Amino acid sequence: MSDLVQGYDPRTGEPIGDPVAESPGTEVDRIASAAAVAFPAWSAVAAADRAVVLEKVADALDAESELLVSTADGETALGAPRLTTELKRTTNQLRLFAEVLREGSYVEATLDSADPDIIPPRPVLRRVLRPLGTVAVFSASNFPFAFSVAGGDTASALASGCSVVVKAHSAHPATSRETARIVTDALREAGAPEGVFGIVYGTQAGVALVQHPAVRAVGFTGSTAGGRALFDLAQGRPDPIPFYGELGSVNPTVILPGAAAGEDIAAGFAASLTMGVGQFCTNPGLVFAPEDLVPALGEAVAATSGGAMLTERMCDSYTASTDALAASDLVSAVSTGERPDQAWAVAPRLFSVPVAVFEENVGKLTEEHFGPAALVVTYSSPAELHSALAKLPGSLTGTVHAAESDHAEAGAIAEILQRVAGRLIFNAWPTGVAVAWGQHHGGPWPATTNPLHTSVGATSIRRWVAPVTYQSWPDALLPPELRDANPLGIPRRVDGVLGVH
Repeated sequence: MSDLVQGYDPRTGEPIGDPVAESPGTEVDRIASAAAVAFPAWSAVAAADRAVVLEKVADALDAESELLVSTADGETALGAPRLTTELKRTTNQLRLFAEVLREGSYVEATLDSADPDIIPPRPVLRRVLRPLGTVAVFSASNFPFAFSVAGGDTASALASGCSVVVKAHSAHPATSRETARIVTDALREAGAPEGVFGIVYGTQAGVALVQHPAVRAVGFTGSTAGGRALFDLAQGRPDPIPFYGELGSVNPTVILPGAAAGEDIAAGFAASLTMGVGQFCTNPGLVFAPEDLVPALGEAVAATSGGAMLTERMCDSYTASTDALAASDLVSAVSTGERPDQAWAVAPRLFSVPVAVFEENVGKLTEEHFGPAALVVTYSSPAELHSALAKLPGSLTGTVHAAESDHAEAGAIAEILQRVAGRLIFNAWPTGVAVAWGQHHGGPWPATTNPLHTSVGATSIRRWVAPVTYQSWPDALLPPELRDANPLGIPRRVDGVLGVH
């Protein structure tokens, strides 16, 4: 008999909803194999037609928003306003990829004419990106919609022409089940091949999914430890496969002296720190600020309230790690916010450390505390920051707050941060990741397992495709993206020139 995945209400710690059976190995094999069978038919569907299917999935999710939001709120305690916005973000991701498919440049169609007179002689070469096959997607705990069953990994993989098998997160099994039902029904009604989308439950099912021979790539959002374990499994297969993991990030934020004088800087920091009880991958957990700004930052954090964390394990981990930091002789406790009377609730916490001490202990003081906690690294002169910033681990974001008088220093710091962060932010806070063509949500290890790629935005589709070059093939046998007449009307690079030709 299968074990059960039970959801819990973080506000009370009590079970909520009916449990979902863990997927045994035979079920994982059946679903992954069905996805592999569906892949050739799905990848052969014209991009414009796949776009229509994605939009129908988005419409179906929007139509059941009330059920989805109420179910997710019970399992996550994130609140209806936040979850309503997140669900809309999720359906907008699907619609963005419909635009990506219609625009067509994501396939990077490249055509070279023959040239027998150069060395070596060049034949007719035509290159295009093609979908890999079946993609395994691991849902995130902190985004039950946008980074989960129907989230960005699923949307981009389906858009590419890949089939998808989702491993549901155990913190929200009922939300995952309802979302999967809606997606499955919408795909079927839109005419997508049976089996192109599937879902499995349970930790062992996730392990089996990564190791399944039908799976050709993996997308993961979660802890560094969990991601590293799965990454090693993916690389240890007889046929290693790409593993795209979004893992840990401390998101360094530098407040320069001119900006520190601003009236809203402390309030803005506290709001970003405590958003979603600090359970954001872009939470500003490491702040570099003038020493005289610390009291204002402390007062702002003290005036905030925490909330219930997503799981009991996360609550215990946050409490243990911040208690250990408070007991350390390296840092000073600055302030603590309110802790609501809820089962898995935590309080915001702020600590400080001089930059010289921080630089000597970078490894110990850059561990992510997943929750509303931050460390302020104090400095007297911005020049003191340069060597410390260069030693930071990889991060999703790097932020600089600067007045006009700080611009020269801001530029120098940006030169350092661009080597350790995937997105550089100016005079704003890192929480909130826009879904757009120009977005990059990635960074060096441990932020992600591959800094070239993003898990948000139009170019996230590149994770699920690989190039194929056709040499000297007849025009009639080429994919439509590569034919002379460009029947799809997409942007292409022809003999080195980019255009619609």
